[in-house]
Amino acid sequence: MAELTTIARPYAEAAFRIARDTNALPVWSALLRFLCAVAADPHAARALDNPKLTAADKAALLLSIGGERLDATGRSFVKVLVDADRVAVLPQIRELFEALKNDADGVAKARIDSAFPLSDAELAELTAALEKRFGRKIEEAVDVDPALGCGARITVGDTVIDGTIEAQLAAMATQLRG
Repeated sequence: MAELTTIARPYAEAAFRIARDTNALPVWSALLRFLCAVAADPHAARALDNPKLTAADKAALLLSIGGERLDATGRSFVKVLVDADRVAVLPQIRELFEALKNDADGVAKARIDSAFPLSDAELAELTAALEKRFGRKIEEAVDVDPALGCGARITVGDTVIDGTIEAQLAAMATQLRG
């Protein structure tokens, strides 16, 4: 995975710079989401992997599917990806692009794994606390996981706040062994 991310990084950064400079971040976000969906389609994936098709044929296929969704810059981006044989890393390009976009927008994604469903008030309070702690607008995704037993685990970027009972018991055990 790290290798694919390394390969995808220059394409994501180039797409981000183009989108930022033309004030089109949401447009490029939608474009990359669309291209990922096309490349993930089994029929399109089979055609794009066909060694009998030239790069021009593959680009023509993607461009015809994209149709009006692709402006001149988007068409050029598709051609560059196909010519460099990088269509397979579109998911990583999109992921890196979204991270750059979120950073520029001052947004952080938070994954909240909770043992029990959170009420709207609890979620709002938690989101406000996370926004204060991280100094960013938080977009949360909540998953209820009864296997956690009690508490919640919150992941924002590389930071994990583990308030599950298992984590608290492990911390106590470490202190007691101390």
